[in-house]
Amino acid sequence: MAFFSGEEIDYLIRLLVASLFGGLVGLERDIHGRDAGLRTHLLVSLGSGVFMVLSEVVAVLSAQSGQSGHFSDPSRIAAQIVTGIGFLGAGVIIKAGVNVRGLTTAASLWTTAAIGMAAGGGYYLISAFTTVIALSGLILLKRFEQTYAKDHYRNLIVTTSMDVPSSNIAALIQQKHLTVLNCDIEKNYENDAVVSRFSLRLHDKGMPDQLFQGILQSLESSSLKLKKVKWSDS
Repeated sequence: MAFFSGEEIDYLIRLLVASLFGGLVGLERDIHGRDAGLRTHLLVSLGSGVFMVLSEVVAVLSAQSGQSGHFSDPSRIAAQIVTGIGFLGAGVIIKAGVNVRGLTTAASLWTTAAIGMAAGGGYYLISAFTTVIALSGLILLKRFEQTYAKDHYRNLIVTTSMDVPSSNIAALIQQKHLTVLNCDIEKNYENDAVVSRFSLRLHDKGMPDQLFQGILQSLESSSLKLKKVKWSDS
């Protein structure tokens, strides 16, 4: 007598497939140092697969019993997965100043839940095809994004002596093809210091933080009396 029935083996295969495909997506996130990585994605996909299997089992048992004509709706548990995964996705989204991080990882978790649901429902082709598309989007599109220019936003904080006009700093920044979106000036008469905070925009396909060395060298080689320089993305 077999330890598992054919139907039970099919369910186990579904869960293994869900874990495998979800883990592949999570591995890509793990390689890039994201908090929600291999284990998180694997568990999300596995859990979604379990819920789908349970939905099917409960529906089948309900149909077989046929008590009072009431039947279980197999889509009820699946619908709650879509809603519930939103809370997990929100947990990996981090807002740092004007920047929001973790959106891609949150979207990958949401997609991984769908992969697990497809595998749990026995739709292996859909599950595999979705995994391929998700990994292609995460790996290939990241490289493609580096081929075209887009807007980058950074903050530059320069502390100088009182006799240095902020307009001179702004003119030097604009020579680097940076757009000054906003300038906030704070003067400290006791310390003879002026703090100029610039909100900058760069439209380029390169790495914006590499510009810091160029801007710093331009500031240092100028006649401006510098006290402190800070470059940040928030």
